[in-house]
Amino acid sequence: MAKKAKFHYNPETLSFERVETSARNILKKIFIHLFSSAAIGFILFLIFTLLIDSPEEKQLKKDLETMKVKYRLLDKKVDQLTKITHDLQQRDNNLYRVIFQAEPLPDFTAGYSNEGALINELSDKSSSKILNETSKKVEMLSKQIYSQIQSYDEIVELLKTNETKLQNIPAIQPILNKDLTKVASGFGYRIDPVYHTRKMHTGMDFTAPIGTDIFATGNGVVTFAGWKQGYGNTIIIDHGFGYETLYAHLKKIKVRERQKISRADIIGSVGNTGKSTGPHLHYEVIFKGQHVDPLNFYFLDLSPEEYDKMIQLAQNAGQVLD
Repeated sequence: MAKKAKFHYNPETLSFERVETSARNILKKIFIHLFSSAAIGFILFLIFTLLIDSPEEKQLKKDLETMKVKYRLLDKKVDQLTKITHDLQQRDNNLYRVIFQAEPLPDFTAGYSNEGALINELSDKSSSKILNETSKKVEMLSKQIYSQIQSYDEIVELLKTNETKLQNIPAIQPILNKDLTKVASGFGYRIDPVYHTRKMHTGMDFTAPIGTDIFATGNGVVTFAGWKQGYGNTIIIDHGFGYETLYAHLKKIKVRERQKISRADIIGSVGNTGKSTGPHLHYEVIFKGQHVDPLNFYFLDLSPEEYDKMIQLAQNAGQVLD
């Protein structure tokens, strides 16, 4: 069968001219088709691999998201434990070690940055960096806990050799929990209820019905029992070792000056005398002439739960009664 001839129109000669097909032209066309197909295939391959995940990749991404959630939870728990340990250390340094004149605990958190806490952009961090940050925080927490255990062991030994001091320092509430209406105000700056100015409130106010018993918070000697300007009927007890306590706005005073007192002795009753806007006891703790927060001195008769509740009540910046 004869091969069909191919023609193309030449506009210059206004006639059809025969097209001669050579082997070179045929190879050129074949090469162009093969190259185009390969290029299209490569582009499709890139699109598939970059935009469409394989089942293995999908599972890896799912596992990574799960790890991020678990890390955030772990990181939050570590932060909570660190805060609890820090609070224990602060109470240890500011109370127990002050009482026994012991050296304060070293601050293991000094210079420590909490930059790794609750990482918001975990996608920018490798797994090794995430683990390293968590490991550093756990190591810091371990040091704090170990130090606190050693501190409490030391305090136990100090207690054994300072029994008299422990009996004298103020260490209980002056009013029983069952008799309390509320803690009206804690230690710190408050608005004066009479003069309406911001003043330092140097004690804690315990509201209770008039006539409620008031207890000595530690062994000591009564150095003042009488009327005091602004405080009304007032009792001051010297506990030795630099500690004094003051009880103000009493209805009745049931002790006399120079009388020896034991912890939990009834020394008076709640009243509304002096500069007072309602029945309550104003209670102060003074150490070496300086007023300190009484909240730190209820460690013998409050459970951890009761102590936490007392902290919340003492932070009340609302009504002050004196």
